[in-house]
Amino acid sequence: MDRLADLGARVRAAVVGGGWAGLAAAVELARAGFSVTLFEAARQLGGRARSVELPGQRLDNGQHILLGAYRETLRLMRAVGADPERLLRRLPLELCYPAGQTPLFHLRLPRLPAPWHLLAGLLAARGPSLGEKFAAVRFLRDLQRAGYRIGDDCTVSSLLSRHRQPASLCRYLWEPLCLAALNTRPQQASAQIFVNTLRDSLGSGRAAADLLLPTADLDRVFPAKAADFLRFHGGDIRLRSRVQAIGQGPSVDGERFDFVVVAVAPQHAAALLAPREETLAIAQTLAEYRFEPIATAYCGYPPELRLPLPMLGLAVGGHGQIGQWVFDRGLLCGTAGVLAFVLSGHGLWEALDNEALVATLQKELAVALGTTLPAPLWQRVIRERRATFRCRPHLRRPAARTALAGCWLAGDYVCADYPATLEAAVRSGVAAAREIVLSASPAASPRASAAGANSAPRFPRRG
Repeated sequence: MDRLADLGARVRAAVVGGGWAGLAAAVELARAGFSVTLFEAARQLGGRARSVELPGQRLDNGQHILLGAYRETLRLMRAVGADPERLLRRLPLELCYPAGQTPLFHLRLPRLPAPWHLLAGLLAARGPSLGEKFAAVRFLRDLQRAGYRIGDDCTVSSLLSRHRQPASLCRYLWEPLCLAALNTRPQQASAQIFVNTLRDSLGSGRAAADLLLPTADLDRVFPAKAADFLRFHGGDIRLRSRVQAIGQGPSVDGERFDFVVVAVAPQHAAALLAPREETLAIAQTLAEYRFEPIATAYCGYPPELRLPLPMLGLAVGGHGQIGQWVFDRGLLCGTAGVLAFVLSGHGLWEALDNEALVATLQKELAVALGTTLPAPLWQRVIRERRATFRCRPHLRRPAARTALAGCWLAGDYVCADYPATLEAAVRSGVAAAREIVLSASPAASPRASAAGANSAPRFPRRG
């Protein structure tokens, strides 16, 4: 992208939104030499993956999980000087649901070449019968033979039923993976998007299925280094700047730019795009989106308290239980005694106040471990009521390029192959920036550039 450095010095680009999609677009444009202005309504960058200051604690707004398949995220981290090897702990995929001394389910993928890592991990799993293990292998083999295409989209529950997946596998493997990846319950989630995530994790190389767990707060993982990178390259970062209007030109609140990337949440993008005829259809599509919550309950215990693994599953959905995942941030981040309980998607947990929620989660963890836990020394619950869009079948996803000349979209909801993940956000930002760079290239004729700016091709797929 350095080939446009001379041109970019004369080209102004605005990025509206300082989440991971907006930061990705801004970094790519700055690398190409564009003069970048970043608008962010909040007082800090990071969007839905950020650190928060609470009385006596600095925590993340949620315990985020990345995968080894997050190629663009890892590449961009390195580009801005954030070392993934130091900031992310790479672990083989391990799903463990403890039940005292005997786990209800325990799957760990060994460090073997693909696809042997998956086959060996499934066959060695504790909990499911041999027949159930072969059912899982058949399911993945059938998906691979079909090129990971399922035909007409349906719900994840329908897909699992069609492939005759046993109830125990659904409960401890497929449904938790669906909820973790799509933040949408299997009865409502898009099967095709779920299959896409299986394709790029379990169905890819061994490293792609690894878990990448942050060992530092989320600001240090990417947003802070991205901000330093932008400022070093002459970028203007405007915090506490809530944009009111995207105009023709394009313009941001009346200020003219050569290009604009709208990289805000769907509901905010709909409000910005609705006033203009060129983007009204996109706004109407986004206004139809529905959303799913995520809650993270942080509990501080005496520092000697440790979990047997950095990440444990709780028996979600069984006998009125609400727990899903619990993380030991002492094993991950060095904050000994701090546990993070994560709850994804709509559920019974929403009806509980914070005190009752923590008490219930603590009781469920104590039962799972077969021990008595001390009372927390402190607790904090962070609820994101619109954490992600509901990833339902046949969800319409907008194209990156809008009909408003010079205006692009970025955000996880634009990346049509993926659910609402950080990798989807980053890929969408990178793709929008690269399209802008291409349209601004001296090699592009004025006629071609004008036509491209007003067309609306589908968002580029994975690459």
